[in-house]
Amino acid sequence: MAALAQLLYGHGANILDSDQHTDAGASMFFQRIHFDLDGLRTDPVSLERAIAEVAERFEMNWRVAYGAKRKRMAIFVSKYDHCLYDLLLRHRAGELQCEIPFIVSNHPDLEPVARQFGVDFHLHPITPDDKAEQEKAELERLAAGHIDLVVLARYMQILSGDFIGHYPGRIINIHHSFLPAFQGGKPYHQARERGVKLIGATAHYATTDLDEGPIIEQDVVRTSHRDTVADLVRKGRDIERTALGRAVRWHLDDRVLVYHNKTVVFE
Repeated sequence: MAALAQLLYGHGANILDSDQHTDAGASMFFQRIHFDLDGLRTDPVSLERAIAEVAERFEMNWRVAYGAKRKRMAIFVSKYDHCLYDLLLRHRAGELQCEIPFIVSNHPDLEPVARQFGVDFHLHPITPDDKAEQEKAELERLAAGHIDLVVLARYMQILSGDFIGHYPGRIINIHHSFLPAFQGGKPYHQARERGVKLIGATAHYATTDLDEGPIIEQDVVRTSHRDTVADLVRKGRDIERTALGRAVRWHLDDRVLVYHNKTVVFE
């Protein structure tokens, strides 16, 4: 902490806030420093070179993200519109500091929503016979669009390991359950059968292990024995929206650090 603070001061960078966390069990230290460059007396290249020297001395993994460079985010959807609407409204309100070049879907149903917000919509219908071919086309579209983040906003497809491998730690999924409970399909039906008194939603990074990626955010809502599956779905949609919205915003703001299939989220 002292070495980095002294380095930034020496280069004329102004620290706006700093947050730290120590995981004693894993013997790991995490730090996020937010600083501006208005008074920088050198240049960003020299600054990064100096940070690299300190990082080597302390055996640190490090990354510098520049706030002026807005990330480019693609949204993948199927037929459910609640998470898509929420993300687009948050973006329009300025809550999500990013660009949304396009929306990808395996169904045509939500094209009118994309049109309503002036976002390009690309249809990639997927069948068991052409899944690999369609994923290749999607990856080519993401590469051509210089996409930094993929958000699965109730995209009802299981991504292949090859697809996920192109965007490690850069695919956020919303699962309609408080993981690790009720993994897989129809979690609200499972919750109704189990008679739980809380249901939840989980925003996590997608990995090759289905529904087991590093968790970014979770939320819950109380339920009742009177609730039908339809009631649980209605209640769940509210927390799906909020959990996904927060997770996406924190990722875009570079507040999430991943390690050991877990995350540190500097709120």
